[in-house]
Amino acid sequence: MTAVSPPVAQAVEQALRNSWGRLLALLTRLLGSLDLAEDSLQDAFEAAVTAWQRAGVPDRPEAWLLTAARRRATDRLRRDATLARKLPLLVVPDSEPGPGDLDEHRAEEGPEVTTIPDERLRLLFTCCHPALSMEARTALTLRCLGGLTTAEIARAFLVPDATMAARITRAKKKIAGAGIPYRVPADAELPERLSGVLAVLYLVFNEGYSATSGDTPIRRDLCEEAIRLARVVAALMPDEPEARSLLALLLLQHARRDARLDPAGRLVLLPDQDRSRWDDAQIAEGLTLLVAVARSGRIGPYALQAAIAAEHGRAARAADTDWVAIAALYESLDRLTGSPVVRLNRAVAVAEVSGPRPALGLLDGLDARLPAFHLLPATRADLLRRLGGTVEARAEYQRALGLAGNAAERDFLTRRLTEL
Repeated sequence: MTAVSPPVAQAVEQALRNSWGRLLALLTRLLGSLDLAEDSLQDAFEAAVTAWQRAGVPDRPEAWLLTAARRRATDRLRRDATLARKLPLLVVPDSEPGPGDLDEHRAEEGPEVTTIPDERLRLLFTCCHPALSMEARTALTLRCLGGLTTAEIARAFLVPDATMAARITRAKKKIAGAGIPYRVPADAELPERLSGVLAVLYLVFNEGYSATSGDTPIRRDLCEEAIRLARVVAALMPDEPEARSLLALLLLQHARRDARLDPAGRLVLLPDQDRSRWDDAQIAEGLTLLVAVARSGRIGPYALQAAIAAEHGRAARAADTDWVAIAALYESLDRLTGSPVVRLNRAVAVAEVSGPRPALGLLDGLDARLPAFHLLPATRADLLRRLGGTVEARAEYQRALGLAGNAAERDFLTRRLTEL
């Protein structure tokens, strides 16, 4: 077998990363079947490796792949005219084309194809439908929009390949069985549905930013994938400030990635980070996005979180951090969301402004709401330590150690215990 040349391999990889979601969304729209669209597109990518090696990379790889995928779908439908009826994983489209409809499109598929409609919003809202579990939404989004393989998603969330494959299959069956339409929600539905989409992207980012298990505390690939998909949503929905706010938040947080671990791979707390290693370009982009959001006058939860991250990003030194502003922002966010995690973070900010005792008061009642969240006892331990309560602090650190799932976090907590 002839080895694939580096330029061809790079072109196929680039097309996979940049065009998979766009092409899959359009093919799903045309074919009325997510499974058929995905199989045909996969075939097209496999064919591209051989064809591009032989004839060179085409001027418009995306158009080439769309043409190849359509032809393979047409061939499959002709081989079995009842395929669409037999498929158990049908998506419910606005209109369902058959083989004849594909023939009409095929006449337009030649080298003249220059504009490919962007249908990713339809696919994104289908993948993130509230009828699906959050795990299913996350897996489908990474598979269909991100182009990650099932094995890659399984590795990211530390589950067996077979488990993730079954999860994705069940999600597709749920789409079919529930009659979930392949469309962008109506205006009345959009705010609630958009929040679900953004929540999925934020979940992906958070799993990368602070891995819940495993030996690696940061998974940059997941963070970068979440940012890439957040860019897609922000570009496709330019009038939705929360979409831009989420992108700003992810950029401002990910900008600190290189300073969050020391050379030994141990976690470095924010005040101790070498800020010269922060990504100034990402911070600047995040700040610019926030200016546009502020002009819209529509300030939501992600905008407030991004504003908090911006205060950290603006501070040249830890001592320059405006903790009064951060505490005020957390207070607003706490009132808006009622989230126990927000209350926990607010307590950290209040401790910087007013000391550890009032901060401890904010933690009252959170144990029942965050029973397995290791950062709650870890934060309480730090506040108690600052008040001189060594025995109580040790007990809380040990409790946090028992809850932490990541090796780097357990190492950090062990070091804190040793210091006591």
